[in-house]
Amino acid sequence: MKHDARAEEGVLFQLKTRGPQTAAQVARRLSVTAMAVRQHLYRLKLEGLVEFTDERRKVGRPARVWRLTSGAAERFPDTHGDLTVEIIGALRAAFGEAGIDKLLRERTRRQIEEYRARLRPAGTSIAKRAQALAEIRREQGYMAECSRMPDGSMLLAENHCPICAAASTCQGLCREELSLFRTVLGDKARVERTDHILAGARRCAYRITAAEN
Repeated sequence: MKHDARAEEGVLFQLKTRGPQTAAQVARRLSVTAMAVRQHLYRLKLEGLVEFTDERRKVGRPARVWRLTSGAAERFPDTHGDLTVEIIGALRAAFGEAGIDKLLRERTRRQIEEYRARLRPAGTSIAKRAQALAEIRREQGYMAECSRMPDGSMLLAENHCPICAAASTCQGLCREELSLFRTVLGDKARVERTDHILAGARRCAYRITAAEN
């Protein structure tokens, strides 16, 4: 099969944003054949970008479920990761943790101003504000999406973290992110983090519900 880099990127993107899947599931989302997807997956496996497990099912043969490896992270942008980590280290050495916290609070203050302005057209609807927040985060490289859950809550999922290297060395960034979401969505919304990349999850996700009176 002729190497098709664009098609392979599509396969990687599906595994990144939708999590582990069979070749058939990926194929349905890409509107191609399962055979074509399998050929891409085996090529990507040789490159160390994907791996699989054979999961037993109640009926029939085991299902081969594919997932990204840690090596695939390089295929998705981390915004100046090494430089950011270096700068955080220098700031910590010069100003200590108190200085880092002050810097993070100022960054969050600026984000709040920007996000509030962007969310204003969404009005007071929690669902519309959550969708608008997802759009902002998508523009900033988080591969964000927002969907309504069966119980009526909204799920904001960030399938990629473009500042993961920085967040790994300065976890206050994650703390401030949660604070940011709670502030800009307002008092009527309750925001809980349900998945966290730094805790080993494949994504960061937030459940957004109406706050209890």
